[in-house]
Amino acid sequence: MSFVKHLYSASKQISSSISPDQNTTAFKEVAIVRHPRVGEYAMGFITSCVVLQRDDGDEELCSVYVPTNHLYIGDIFLVNSKEIIRPNLSVREGIEIIVSVGMSMPQLLTPIERVTR
Repeated sequence: MSFVKHLYSASKQISSSISPDQNTTAFKEVAIVRHPRVGEYAMGFITSCVVLQRDDGDEELCSVYVPTNHLYIGDIFLVNSKEIIRPNLSVREGIEIIVSVGMSMPQLLTPIERVTR
């Protein structure tokens, strides 16, 4: 029974944090990342960043949540922050694009300059 309680608590926290009606900062920025096939990209949301310490130098990785079924089911990718395209979209606009299954996609996307963290 405690497993169900834990699962419910986590699900409730996730759904409230990514709900478009909430005033939240769960999604930091909209992100476009390369998909495994050449010429494909996926749209997602940066949720956090972490520094990976390696022998040959530190690497900043961003956790990018890529929804696969509207907003509530998706994959998490750790992507080098230099490889993320940050389009000129607000998080709200990104959510609208995902929920509308791409029908509200603007005609032109331009990347914003990378903000130094």
